[in-house]
Amino acid sequence: MKRARYILMIIFCCHFLLGVAQSGATIKTSVDKYTIFLGEPLQLTITISYPQQEGHLFTFPDTIPHFEFLEKPVVDSVFENGKISLKTVYYLTSFDSGRWVIPSYKLTGSIISDTIPIDIVFSDFDPQQEYHDIKDILEVKPVAKNDFWWYMIGGLLVLALLVYYFLRRKKMMQVVGNDNISTNPYEDAIKQLRLLKQSTVSSKIYHAKLTEIFRIYVSRKKGICSLQKTTNDLVLQLQELKWQPGQFEKLSQALRLSDFVKFAKYNPTNDDNENCFDTIYNTIRIMEQADVNQTIQDNTD
Repeated sequence: MKRARYILMIIFCCHFLLGVAQSGATIKTSVDKYTIFLGEPLQLTITISYPQQEGHLFTFPDTIPHFEFLEKPVVDSVFENGKISLKTVYYLTSFDSGRWVIPSYKLTGSIISDTIPIDIVFSDFDPQQEYHDIKDILEVKPVAKNDFWWYMIGGLLVLALLVYYFLRRKKMMQVVGNDNISTNPYEDAIKQLRLLKQSTVSSKIYHAKLTEIFRIYVSRKKGICSLQKTTNDLVLQLQELKWQPGQFEKLSQALRLSDFVKFAKYNPTNDDNENCFDTIYNTIRIMEQADVNQTIQDNTD
């Protein structure tokens, strides 16, 4: 009896571990050195990997206690065999001496990265080094006047005024020509989608315009400030709406794939473009039909 119980427990544990391993989601952090001098650059790399269908939400850090960011992070992404891998490289430094810890970051559930201790030390004093005395104050020679720069500045100002004038004139002409634009958000969105479908723009411009049409529709129809939100923030807010089964997951994947094309230089296939377009198109139709049904129900009540 006990032997059978042990066998069942072993089988259960194997199935559990196999399910965890098959999820394929990982997060790793690494640094190029564990001890730096005050103000010395430090390279931190955060790598996450997960299957596309899981749709994990991960916010990369923008602050780390006791450390300062030297420049914007470098993001590299790979989409292969249904798996998304994001590699972000940060360049940090610190002016607080001591041992500080880069915290762990959580991807989902129990999938977290390791903490990394970093020692920040002063540079060693070497009494054997050659002594350099303080130099005398150097006299600054006055720079000869050169009127050439004034002429250049004047020319640039005139050029800037001309550019401003022509751009403003062009914008006013566009405003005059757009008096007949429909006030119906749905009609405008469908019209823009059909024009985009017939265009031959690059993949980056195609996906940028596709998400822009959706964001403008959501902003006008739902009153959500979608134009100012990141894709993750917009997805989280849209999740609160009522959705048909599976529709929200398709929408979130389409928006994130467009981000990969716009910001991570991912080259989509024709099937990717078609799927993203169909998802945005169907989502707008579903949202519009839901509002129509709600209006009819309110009038009936």
